[in-house]
Amino acid sequence: MKLNARASKLWTHLILLVFSLIMFYPVVWWIGASFKSNPELALPTLFPTVWMWENYTKGWDALPKYTFTYFYLNSFKLNITTTILTVISSSLVAFGFGRLEFPFKKLWFSLLLLTIMLPGQVTLIPQYSMFHSFDWVNTYLPFIVPSAMGNAFFIFLLVQFIRGLPKELDESAKMDGCSWFGIYWRIIMPLTKPALVTVMIFSFLYGWEDYFGPLIYLNSVDKYTIPLALRMFIDTQSATAWGQLLAMSLLSITPQILVFFVAQRHFVEGIATTGLKG
Repeated sequence: MKLNARASKLWTHLILLVFSLIMFYPVVWWIGASFKSNPELALPTLFPTVWMWENYTKGWDALPKYTFTYFYLNSFKLNITTTILTVISSSLVAFGFGRLEFPFKKLWFSLLLLTIMLPGQVTLIPQYSMFHSFDWVNTYLPFIVPSAMGNAFFIFLLVQFIRGLPKELDESAKMDGCSWFGIYWRIIMPLTKPALVTVMIFSFLYGWEDYFGPLIYLNSVDKYTIPLALRMFIDTQSATAWGQLLAMSLLSITPQILVFFVAQRHFVEGIATTGLKG
């Protein structure tokens, strides 16, 4: 029986290893292709015969008037701002739904959940019309202001976590003269750290890779983020240097990878505990 169990585990691990290699193959091809010339990209090889390291240096300065440093700074400024505002606003709303009692609480929470099910295509035109009337087009306000109002999915995630915290903590804090905001800031926020880190990671990843939003609202090149810069990279060259484009796109995901691995422990803990708290 022990031999059968070991054989079963071995086959399971082999199958998982094969599927992992299949899933990871496009990434390996991507890395190899970023060092290839245009003619070599047509060859069915994983890695180039001649490694073109200049794809990274030339690609960084390929766009007229701007380097990718400028677009990275734009992306960082926008996404750090929206991430901070999303974490603060979502946690405040989640605290209200998880701890406070007010009229029609269940109704408002149900309406909040309904917004998660609403396709973005339905609200796209009304939102653009509204932001255009506010004269917010070609600014970062269409991204910053909504992030200060909270995100429905993140609110739902945090509410599930907050509801699992014992309410005796609130009562003890009230006896010590703590206000509701004090309870939120001094008690709930520290205890929900894993869930807050999860919200932070998701918010940063969503914002960093967002292409459609900046495409709709940003018109000036000096406000472009990384995804729009990559699109302009193709438009500005009659014969596209695909190796340089692949090199820049590979570098564009580096911040996402670093953020995920730095906060991975909190991310996994937040996902696991949120599921248990629900």
